[in-house]
Amino acid sequence: MLHVGVMLNPATYRGIPVMRTRYESIANYEEAGLSYELIPCFLRLEDIHMSTGTCRAFVKNGNEYRQMTLPLPPVIHNRTLYRQNENARDINRLVHKGFYIFNEQNRFGKDHIHAILQEDPLLHPHLPKTLQGNLSSIRILMEQTGDVVIKPSSSSIGRGIMRLRHSSGSWTLQCAHPTISERWSTLRLKVGELPLFLHKRLMHVPHIVQQTIPLALCDNRPFDIRVTVQRGYGGIWGVTGMFAKIAPSHTFVSNVAQGGTACSLPEVLSRTETVQNSNIARLMNELERLSLQIVHRLAQHLPRLADVGLDLGITHEGKIVFIECNGRDQRYGFSQAGMSNVWKETYAQPMAYARWLLERMSSSGTERSPGRPLY
Repeated sequence: MLHVGVMLNPATYRGIPVMRTRYESIANYEEAGLSYELIPCFLRLEDIHMSTGTCRAFVKNGNEYRQMTLPLPPVIHNRTLYRQNENARDINRLVHKGFYIFNEQNRFGKDHIHAILQEDPLLHPHLPKTLQGNLSSIRILMEQTGDVVIKPSSSSIGRGIMRLRHSSGSWTLQCAHPTISERWSTLRLKVGELPLFLHKRLMHVPHIVQQTIPLALCDNRPFDIRVTVQRGYGGIWGVTGMFAKIAPSHTFVSNVAQGGTACSLPEVLSRTETVQNSNIARLMNELERLSLQIVHRLAQHLPRLADVGLDLGITHEGKIVFIECNGRDQRYGFSQAGMSNVWKETYAQPMAYARWLLERMSSSGTERSPGRPLY
């Protein structure tokens, strides 16, 4: 059987021997690997030795995982979220040596993603108004919409999101509590003033500012939809699955990591007043169509993209709106929504894609050249 690399963040990697890998299912990788006659090798970027073309990796041996030194697999699925430019350069050097690292980049600036999608006129109706995160942009949207979301450009799982809302003649700012996890604070603002800590955040961390999407409600709580879109065998994009994320009662953020609830999408849509039962199938088809349109646009600009999680919303009027793109899709929401088969399939599709890439390499005489595209 052939080896395929799965590159993990250090914290996940360290948990492999005791099977404490948090949201990453090593067992699902193993099961998917067997289906495609592949042996997953779990590694970190810092354990790759470019000069020798080898790596230290965890490989399953019987009922346990052992660290082994082996030739670096020619195909690697990147599941990291490295921040440093040096790490990105190391990955890029591996690509130029002929190793195929799909999802080469997993951390995307929200402003960059929006700019790419904005180039497609067919996507314009599905994009919320988005501006660079500065005080001038915030005030413009405050005047235009009365409800504004401020997001760190490179954050994930809902961290750092704030909401400015005008209600009953005054403005409030809702934000996560600085020290207590999953607790949110609401500040009433003075007329014409924004708090000092917001000024400081905008100065130190790039943000975007968006009009708040009037999301449809389920049990009086807003929800959005995670759509997992992946390349499988043959390199063709497909929607592996989707589930709803319902925000907790104390906040507007629906991320499961921030206390949101993952549920079956048809079940949630059936409990949504603005969606008629006869429209559920149509809405789900439209969600799938739009998701594929989005990833095809993104894949033209993001190198070796193959595995993403899209967040989409449905407004009160039934309009579908793009929220954001996640380069490292947190798949465990499918498990929490009771969709175990789909959860496993989100691991199977990358293994199928890796198998196809390895076969393409073999059929071209095992030559690995960045100048020769595999798809």
